[in-house]
Amino acid sequence: MIGHRLLLSATLPAFVAFGMAIPASAETLNVVASFTVLADVVKQVGGDHVKVSSLVGPNGDPHEFEPSPADAKKLNAAKVTFVSGEGLEGWMDRLISASGYKGTPVVASEGINTRTMVDDGKTVTDPHVWNSPVNVTIWVANIEKALAAADPADAADFKANAERYTKTLTDLDAYAHSKFDKIADDRRKVLTSHDAFGYFGREYNVTFLSPLGVSTETEASAAGVAKLIEQIKTEHVKTYFFENSNDSRLVKQVAKATGAQPGGELYVEALSKANGPAPTYEKMFRYNVDQLATAMAKSS
Repeated sequence: MIGHRLLLSATLPAFVAFGMAIPASAETLNVVASFTVLADVVKQVGGDHVKVSSLVGPNGDPHEFEPSPADAKKLNAAKVTFVSGEGLEGWMDRLISASGYKGTPVVASEGINTRTMVDDGKTVTDPHVWNSPVNVTIWVANIEKALAAADPADAADFKANAERYTKTLTDLDAYAHSKFDKIADDRRKVLTSHDAFGYFGREYNVTFLSPLGVSTETEASAAGVAKLIEQIKTEHVKTYFFENSNDSRLVKQVAKATGAQPGGELYVEALSKANGPAPTYEKMFRYNVDQLATAMAKSS
């Protein structure tokens, strides 16, 4: 029996050498993403090699998120962490300190051609980059690079997944153009809860008016709301939308004062739950395009 054990131990390295042992890719990467939209894109690139947790949950507001001790524990256990960046996750540094996380989060938006906007009298970078699938292709490249660095054995799979999903994003961009390009420019105007559609607007020549600025944490001034009401009347904006991740009372108040009609709900900073209309980024983007294009076509 002892000799048999020795024989097994002696032959084990040979099995390993010829690739017959458990492969190096057997370990699933434990990954944390800051919010659901980013988490879904990480899943698309990581495939079966990643287990992704989102800190902000479905229908959650990433601006007003308050991390819990459970989130600190989740972050501490992560092999790779992704944030979108550009000021979106103002709470992340506090969470890193509280959790004892030793890594450095990967900033998925690195390299995106960002836009600036005036918010509360200050010029800031608009963090809502994912509302253009053209920008999300840059997310994908950054995610692929980070996952391959953390798990080189599965780099080929990450590359294939990234290429496949980039094609999906290209198709989404073409789909949006097919819907909006045929609508007259003066009809491509809508009212939304806060200023989160700047990149969407830039890509598809749509004007979004909103009572709140870049973050839902800001308060709309009475003068600002009065000015917006006047602008909506002057520009004949016919439709308003509310958002799944924040309070709709203010936008409804503005709509009532202007006569704008409800166009429905948009998914701006958070996916829906699995049984909702926007459980993935792809479905979220298509849903938003369809909602907006339908409303604009009706107002023509």
